[in-house]
Amino acid sequence: MQAHYFQHVPFEGLGSIDVWLKSNGYQISSTQFYQQTDLPEVDAVDFLVVMGGPMSVNDEAQFPWLAAEKQFIQQFIATGKPLLGICLGAQLIANAMGGRVYPNKEKEIGWWPIQAVSNNNALAFQFPETASVFHWHGETFDLPEGAERIAESYGCRNQAFQLGKSVIGLQFHLETTPDSVQALVEHCADELQPAPYVQSAAEILSADVHNYHAINQLMNAVLEYLHTAQHELKN
Repeated sequence: MQAHYFQHVPFEGLGSIDVWLKSNGYQISSTQFYQQTDLPEVDAVDFLVVMGGPMSVNDEAQFPWLAAEKQFIQQFIATGKPLLGICLGAQLIANAMGGRVYPNKEKEIGWWPIQAVSNNNALAFQFPETASVFHWHGETFDLPEGAERIAESYGCRNQAFQLGKSVIGLQFHLETTPDSVQALVEHCADELQPAPYVQSAAEILSADVHNYHAINQLMNAVLEYLHTAQHELKN
């Protein structure tokens, strides 16, 4: 099985996702848009992961590859194969499927809780009633047609959504490791301006190993859910 990920900046990589994919039999390839913009064949990818980044999905004039990336995402969704979008990745999925992306009323940066959203779809991914997760985003989006909201927070209503059984978008970062948090703080420190849902660098970096273990385990559950959708598709 072939997993492919889209990476937008050097300091936002797979994190804990790398370990899960390898332990579940996936070969991993990537498109690193900050170096090159070659895209794989849609049929050659079994599992697509779209990572975060500081740019906006609306920045096509500055980053022309965004248009091709959105088109690829749209084509990939049509295959029914599993797709996970994280932060910018979730916004790209929403935008590719017709949703508007725009500044949220509040930035969310740091460790803040999300809440599960109950819905009538028993097959949807179920988040815990509440969980403390890592955030670094300033934009939000309208849910694309047919999507279901599956998590929210006090600072941002659309925290996670699902399209069918094979597509999940997360505004927050469950893949985060101590190294990736350190890298974000180093590269994006200018965003740490006092606000209701923005923590200081010291607060962000004070999280202990249990915080990371909890979110990585939750990421594993999301990946397992999508992996199961992949096997159902093949059968």
